[in-house]
Amino acid sequence: MIRAVVFDLDYTLAVPRRDRATILAEAASAAGAPSLTREEYLEAHRQNLTSETREPIFADLLADRESDADPAAVATAYRETIADALEPLPGVEDLLAALRKEYAVGLLTNGPVRAQRDKLETLGWEDAFDAALVTGELAAGKPDPRAFEAIASELGVVPDQAVYVGDDVETDIGGATEVGMAAIQVLLADGPGPDPRAVAHVDQAEVATAVPELVAELD
Repeated sequence: MIRAVVFDLDYTLAVPRRDRATILAEAASAAGAPSLTREEYLEAHRQNLTSETREPIFADLLADRESDADPAAVATAYRETIADALEPLPGVEDLLAALRKEYAVGLLTNGPVRAQRDKLETLGWEDAFDAALVTGELAAGKPDPRAFEAIASELGVVPDQAVYVGDDVETDIGGATEVGMAAIQVLLADGPGPDPRAVAHVDQAEVATAVPELVAELD
C-alpha cells in the first residue's frame, strides 16, 4: 500500500529558464572568478552534499586556480542567479496539492541547505510538502540509504510504502530502489534512457499529468 509520494526538486519539479552552464558562467563572471565548467561544478557538488552553503563547492573549484575570487561571493552570485531563473514545471503545484489529499507528500533534494531552501522560498513552496529535507541538513546525501530513510521517517512511513519521483539514474532511481522505495523516473530530453530499476517512466513535460495515475496504479 502506497502511503507517501516523495519528489526530487531540480529537473523533476522545477527547471531554470536558462541552462545551468550559462548560469554558472554568469555567476562566476559577476563574482570575478575564472571560467568554471558544469562538469567540474557537478563533481565538486557531489563531494559537498551535506554543507550549509555552496561555499565549500567553490572553494574546491578555485583551489587549483590562480584567482583572488572569494568562494562565498561566487556561491552567493550563483544562488541569486539560479533563483532569478527558476520556475516550476507546468501544473506541478496543482499536482502536489492534489496528491496531498490522498498521500503524505515529501521532498528530498541533494545540495547545501541555503541553496536548496532558497529555491523553495523563491518558488513559494515552503508549505507545499508535508516534509521537505535538504541533504545539507542530513548525515548523508542521495543515493545513501540514510537520506531516503530520513524522509520516510519524517513522513511517518516505511520506505516500501513510498514512491520516489526523480530524474537522476543513480542518486534518485538507484538510491530509492536500494532502500525499498518504488521509483518513477523522470525522463529528460538530453538525459539517460529508461532505467529498468524504475517501476515507471514519465517524460518531464508530463510529470503533472502522469504521476497521479502511475501512483494510483501502484497503490
